[in-house]
Amino acid sequence: MSSPDPETKMQFLFALRSKGVTEARVLNAMEEVDRGAFIRGLFAKRAYEDMPLPIACGQTISQPSVVGLMTQALQVSPRDTVLEVGTGSGYQAAILSKLARRVYTIDRHARLVREARQIFESLQLSNITSLVGDGSHGLPDQAPFDRILVTAAAEDPPGPLLAQLKVGGIMVVPVGQSDTVQTLIRVLKTENGLDYDELRPVRFVPLLEGLGKET
Repeated sequence: MSSPDPETKMQFLFALRSKGVTEARVLNAMEEVDRGAFIRGLFAKRAYEDMPLPIACGQTISQPSVVGLMTQALQVSPRDTVLEVGTGSGYQAAILSKLARRVYTIDRHARLVREARQIFESLQLSNITSLVGDGSHGLPDQAPFDRILVTAAAEDPPGPLLAQLKVGGIMVVPVGQSDTVQTLIRVLKTENGLDYDELRPVRFVPLLEGLGKET
């Protein structure tokens, strides 16, 4: 799909700013990464609207303002190594790749990882490693991480992921016991324990254990 025209892009960025995405580095990354590249079929023409859209394997691509706010809350610096749990379309990982030194992204659906890899290659995003696996266990081989972003809702911030976060590191995760009431949480790991901040209400698919069935 071709890139959006300047007016569409301007409206897209205006919508982000109006929802609270104000950090220059995050806005620049979101201007640089074309959301349209991650959406196929019927919904492609809605790629620049601030709304979640369905993708394969019963998953969704989050609305851009939520992607922006989660990225902003993560406070990624250029030297950081980031773990993303829940690759989905690959859009969030692509944004992170513009901000971090290295991004590891893991998903339980092999098809989503395969399709995301193809997009990363076409966009020449060489600092993303995409893996098929159970994201609830994180990626112990590559731990510890400076930042961890979870794009599926857990009842509590998952223990294995907190264990893989560096001291001074930040994790952003949706937390909630149902798919109607969830809160986006930022966790800061300190020498003395964990500090929690509640950021905003959100709606995400649940964080499930195990691998997804191939469709």
